[in-house]
Parts: sequence; C-alpha cells; structure tokens
Amino acid sequence: MAATGKRQNWVLGPGIGVGPLLFGMSPAEVAKALQVPGPQSRGGGLYGQEDFPDGVKVFYNAGRLAGIALDAVTGPQVWLADFPLAGSNPGHTQQFLLDHAAEHGNCILFTPDASLAVIGLGILLRDQRVDEARLTRPLFVTDELLESEYYRGRLPLEGVTE
Repeated sequence: MAATGKRQNWVLGPGIGVGPLLFGMSPAEVAKALQVPGPQSRGGGLYGQEDFPDGVKVFYNAGRLAGIALDAVTGPQVWLADFPLAGSNPGHTQQFLLDHAAEHGNCILFTPDASLAVIGLGILLRDQRVDEARLTRPLFVTDELLESEYYRGRLPLEGVTE
C-alpha cells in the first residue's frame, strides 16, 4: 500500500496492460514505470517473476511482461464498470465477471486450478487468504496466455491460495 495508506487506483486496458504497466515491457521498463530502482525479489520457474512494493507482482514470458498480479490488500485497485476487482468477496466478484462477460460477449473459461478467466479482458480471478477471509487477487494476463491450451495449464501463480 502506498506510504499514505491509501490504495492506488489503476486503469485496466484489456490486451494492453494495467496501470502504468504495459504487456511486452522489459524488466527495466517495468521498474521505471513503477518508479522504483528494481524489484524487491525475483523468482524463477516457467515465468520470470519479480515482486515490487505496494503489492505488485509481475511475470515475464520470454523476457517480456505477460502477467500482473495485485495483492488483495496492499495492491492497487482496478475497477471494472465500478466494481473493485482486488480485495473483494470471491463469490460476488465471480458472479459480477460472469454477468459482465455475458453482457459484453466475452468468453469465459475455468483454468485447471479452477480460476475464472475472462478472455478479451485478460482477467484471471484468483483468491488470497487474509486472516480468516478469502479475498480476490486478480491476475491480468495477455490473451495469448488464456487462449492457448499450452499456456492455460501453466499460468503464473499456481496455488496462490496459500
């Protein structure tokens, strides 16, 4: 969360990115966009992973930004049609996304880990335990990752419901 204790508000650009982060950015461009010298930590695996302050985690595919995860509590807030996607009740958010997809003609699917994905918006709905509650932790990805069966089974953050 920002030093003021107020959560940042980011805008979703379907297929483009979220907030100041644009899909296809290099790691250096991501750090510059977030106005930090670099990530707090890095992880390996199928996707290069970097953790940044204020609840932002990014994933790279072939060295380019392909996924952005926002912490349910400390991450920026992203709104879709006046509905908060981060830190909300998972059941309510899932229903909202199903209704929104039906109204706007977006395809939906469930990933192998039972996460709801909305193709065309690049939203993958995950949840996160916060004390005794579970809150939404959205992951924004390129449609390429959602549309490909190969990638769909290997999306970042498997098992995020720690």
